[in-house]
Amino acid sequence: MQSHTLVRTEQPQDVEAVRRVNTLAFGRAEEAALVDALRAAGGVTLSLVAEVNGQVVGHILFSPVELDRGGGHDVAVGLAPMAVLPDHQRHGIGSKLIRAGLDRLREAGHGAVVVLGHPDYYPRFGFARASRFGLRWEVECPDEAFMALELREGFLGNRPGIVRYRPEFGAV
Repeated sequence: MQSHTLVRTEQPQDVEAVRRVNTLAFGRAEEAALVDALRAAGGVTLSLVAEVNGQVVGHILFSPVELDRGGGHDVAVGLAPMAVLPDHQRHGIGSKLIRAGLDRLREAGHGAVVVLGHPDYYPRFGFARASRFGLRWEVECPDEAFMALELREGFLGNRPGIVRYRPEFGAV
């Protein structure tokens, strides 16, 4: 039923379409405002769109996160937000966006990705509880919902630490 999906890097002419996808997918404007704020602050590691028949129907954004490990600081990547237009959901577009994003981040040499998401969805991509790596988010959340994925084996190790997202996450 779903036509061919093209996943590509977001371009400047996609800004309005990305805003629309995030607003409609989440039913509110906060995620779209977050994307705009991250973009404006230079806080985007990778931003991809999914197109079907020339229309942007999905979006995923990755931004840098700090791993504060008691005196040592590492940089990883946070996945947020990921959105697909409601009438295109449940057709594998989100999965294609996630897989393409993880592949590109791995190829670029990034060490790990964290996500706050549905514990029944993200493990299929290799995510596991971040607490397994000794990590927790600076904001209280259910342990099973905050997950991490090593892109380079051993990058996360098991050194306790706190994951800190960019300030734009708290500003919208």
